[in-house]
Amino acid sequence: MTVPTTAALVGATGGAGATRLTFELATALAADGRDVAILDAAFATQGLSDYVAGDLSPDAAALLTDAADEPLGAGLVDIETDTDGRVAACPADAPFERFARAMTTGAAQAFEGRIEDAANDFDHVLVDAPLLASNPTVAAATTCDRVALVAPATGRGADAIGRLTARAADVGADVDAVISTFGALDDADAVVPETESGRVADAPAWRDDADLAASVAGVASVLFDVDVSEALDSGGVLSSVGEFVRN
Repeated sequence: MTVPTTAALVGATGGAGATRLTFELATALAADGRDVAILDAAFATQGLSDYVAGDLSPDAAALLTDAADEPLGAGLVDIETDTDGRVAACPADAPFERFARAMTTGAAQAFEGRIEDAANDFDHVLVDAPLLASNPTVAAATTCDRVALVAPATGRGADAIGRLTARAADVGADVDAVISTFGALDDADAVVPETESGRVADAPAWRDDADLAASVAGVASVLFDVDVSEALDSGGVLSSVGEFVRN
């Protein structure tokens, strides 16, 4: 059985918290000594760039277009996380003209190659992906070992799960897990509670929030079959991980 190392976290709705969860998960895996790459497929919203400081050239969109001949490492920015492992992100930071070109079928095929390149150099690869309605997200869903729908615990989030699961099947991908954010959904495989530390400046917030740490450890378990609980343990987190994972 192949050990999963790559995952696409696909927002089921706008504002589902997929980008924040991707960052929290990456830093949690790094706390366990794992090297993690985050690749941005959300070229329109570009939220991952908020978590990164420094020069973003070439960005994720350029690596699929104007800088397609450059190595992935040219667009990776290391994030200071004070963890044993490394977190490096490749965010999108592009004007409309460039990110529009990065949404083409040819660019999506190049994105598949970028995911594979990252998988060769890192222990885990996370793709921050928007709704399953663009070529880059489809590329991520069909290339990654695991696909997770990130859905808010709202009626809109619940309604989106079935629709996007069917859409994934249409493009030859499987939804391996549903992760509910801001509360619990009945169909969720893992639950991420709402946290008071919602600002980008507070990330990763699991360090100061035992429930969030436990839930992120649960997401790591669901997606990668790994246990990072001990690395995140603070004030009884280990005993509460099961509350956030559905059996």
